[in-house]
Amino acid sequence: MQIHLKTLGCRLNEAEIESWGEKFQEKGHKLTTNPEAADVLVVNTCAVTQEAVKKSRQLLRRVHKQNPMAKLVVSGCYSTIDKKNIRKEIPGIDLIVDNTDKDSLVDISLKKLNLEIMPNISTEPGESSIFKRGRNRAFIKIQDGCRHKCTFCIVTVARGAERSREENEIINEINKYHQQGIQEIVLTGVHVGGYGSEIESSLYKLIKKILKNTKIPRIRLASVEPWDLNKNFFSLFANKRLMPHIHLPLQSGCDTVLKRMARRCKTKNFKSIVEVAKNKVPNLNITTDIIVGYPGETKEEWNMSLDFLKEIGFSHIHIFTYSKRDGTVASSFKNHIDNTIKKERSKQLHNLTKKMRKRILKNEIGKIYSVLWESKDYSGKWHGYTENYLRVEMFNNMTNLENEITKVKIINFSSNFENCIAIPI
Repeated sequence: MQIHLKTLGCRLNEAEIESWGEKFQEKGHKLTTNPEAADVLVVNTCAVTQEAVKKSRQLLRRVHKQNPMAKLVVSGCYSTIDKKNIRKEIPGIDLIVDNTDKDSLVDISLKKLNLEIMPNISTEPGESSIFKRGRNRAFIKIQDGCRHKCTFCIVTVARGAERSREENEIINEINKYHQQGIQEIVLTGVHVGGYGSEIESSLYKLIKKILKNTKIPRIRLASVEPWDLNKNFFSLFANKRLMPHIHLPLQSGCDTVLKRMARRCKTKNFKSIVEVAKNKVPNLNITTDIIVGYPGETKEEWNMSLDFLKEIGFSHIHIFTYSKRDGTVASSFKNHIDNTIKKERSKQLHNLTKKMRKRILKNEIGKIYSVLWESKDYSGKWHGYTENYLRVEMFNNMTNLENEITKVKIINFSSNFENCIAIPI
């Protein structure tokens, strides 16, 4: 059978469809990038915002229209939260797999849809679903679910209680990907910093074991809640295989807004964590998330937030304009912000982010980095990422650099401040 996989949303969703791809292949099925050629369409949906729900619906309708004869399997946060109505709203769904059963999606799909077959051939060594989908790194799901209840978040409802994978299972998966040629893995989950809370482990212990029992060159962390990190955590970065980039979602730079969000880290604590991290880890790149226009956010609170962001100096900020999400505590809050104000504040934050990034990139000129090359564009420029997750472009029309790690020198940055410009050394 030909299987086509689609996903929306977070890195955890990416990790899940990579795992599904591997398991479908192990069962003797093949992956295809063409939905019209597929016998089975598998879609991993998202519901983090109302816009994500809208995009999930659009994706489901589109793939069914492209191939109405294929079996359509749906999972993810949207289908889990709205399982009562999704079949009425979306035509052609053959099977819905709840988030609590996602790890068994392949087996459930094969059994429920009568697709089980004996493999005729084994997957060839080195053949990976990631490469088939044009990927150069692998997302490794280390846990699912979250025990915290931020007032803006629907994911706790959609994903349920925290569940950590066993350490050896994670290590075996990393080693498998490394044998297939993968050079970089990203540890991901809903609440990455909460890993191991129910199995007598921790993120710190897991990373130590990964560093000891694997040889993959690059290990990255997905988003980690700042309150989960103690001072000792950053000593792990002494091992150069752990990449010096960390995404610490702040959400607001104002304590009164953070309190309404039910966040567990005040600005004072966040600043202290950043100071420790930068002192411990050379060339550390810190990025964050900010929600603009949270219910009740006053002009004074917004200005306080901007001032704090300037003080920290992030290289990049993922900016989310708040939108009401049914099922969250915040949806019942009073004093929702007018869209005109939210747009203006979002514009302010985009401008600030651009200025901060320009300042940071100027300081990168002249530095030497290792870059994992991912792709080449039509002009002959190769694109990849440094250890600290700066996007780099370099002209090289003579050598195939895909999935290679080479040393470069940063000599400039692009006019839009998106890329560093490098030369080989």
